[in-house]
Amino acid sequence: MTDSEIEITADLVRGLLQEQHPDLAGLAIREVAGGWGNQMWRLGDELAVRMPRMEGAADLLRKECRWLPVLAPRLPLPVPTPVRIGQPSARFPRPWSVMTWVPGEPLDYASISRGDHSADTLAGFLRALHVEAPTEAPTMSDRGAHPKKYTDGFENFLQGIAPGGIAADVRAVRAVWDDAVAAPEWEGPRVWLHGDLHPANVVVSDGTLSGVIDFDAMFAGDPAWDLAAAWVLLPAGAGPRFFEVYAHADEATVRRARGLAAMKSLFLILMGQAGDRGLPGGKPTWGPAGRAALDRVLAA
Repeated sequence: MTDSEIEITADLVRGLLQEQHPDLAGLAIREVAGGWGNQMWRLGDELAVRMPRMEGAADLLRKECRWLPVLAPRLPLPVPTPVRIGQPSARFPRPWSVMTWVPGEPLDYASISRGDHSADTLAGFLRALHVEAPTEAPTMSDRGAHPKKYTDGFENFLQGIAPGGIAADVRAVRAVWDDAVAAPEWEGPRVWLHGDLHPANVVVSDGTLSGVIDFDAMFAGDPAWDLAAAWVLLPAGAGPRFFEVYAHADEATVRRARGLAAMKSLFLILMGQAGDRGLPGGKPTWGPAGRAALDRVLAA
């Protein structure tokens, strides 16, 4: 069965629950917009079913289910935690999960009005998350190391943006990246990272960050990969307060994080352009978020 042949419907989700977790099968099921590697369905008021669309997403789901229960108890913000794990079957050939639902509006559909509170909240969350990871903690081949290893990716993102897609001076964007590449490497231990902090992976309530979702990219590595969120997520002017509260980022780490924020911003812009063209996987809401983040990077 190929990815395109798997149609994930409410009837399929309910059938899987009836087979494997019948005590949950009576709860209301409704689809959640968004998602990329996984399709999400609300299950009642407090749960969600996470269904991998692609084969690679199944491995990420297994990782999430393995490590989130270890990390979640010490994190100061709500995060989705696995409640049940569904097994591959004749109905659906991949593992799937039932997770707790994290209430709030995704930041690519909302905005932060309480900048200082959000800076404090994000800094506290990352301080709690960024502890030394065990030797068996996962790694990622496409992220987690020094920015110099990802210059080809940065250039591909920058070149891929349609003419007029960014108002910024391309030379200024490259200068930020070059500074990150020139920064010293991370010399501390590998720490736990969310690994994919962008506006669709955090939720907002009452004008401030209220939850962090989608941990399937989690890995251990250089904290700069998460600290890029100071520019990617927080409104203009909130970055200095964030780094003051986080308190563990030296100058080199901030330089690497700023360069990575530039690269992440370019990726968001590209995904937004794909969405505007109606291309598969495109996300129209990511474009404005990426352009705003890039403006913050260049203003820092």
